Amino acid sequence: MAGFANLFYNTFVRRNSVYVTAIFGSAFAFGVGFDTAVTSVWDKWNQGKQWKDIRDKYIQDEE
Repeated sequence: MAGFANLFYNTFVRRNSVYVTAIFGSAFAFGVGFDTAVTSVWDKWNQGKQWKDIRDKYIQDEE
């Protein structure tokens, strides 16, 4: 475990610019992943009740 801690420290924490960049990058990735997961769960939970599912019943293509 100490080897991992040393590797983590030397890779990310030793230089402040790399540390801050890693924090912002991981926060951005977590935000995108969390939003995608919550949207997927919401769509599955409300399938058939959302506008994107019932739009064809109310909108007709004008040809």
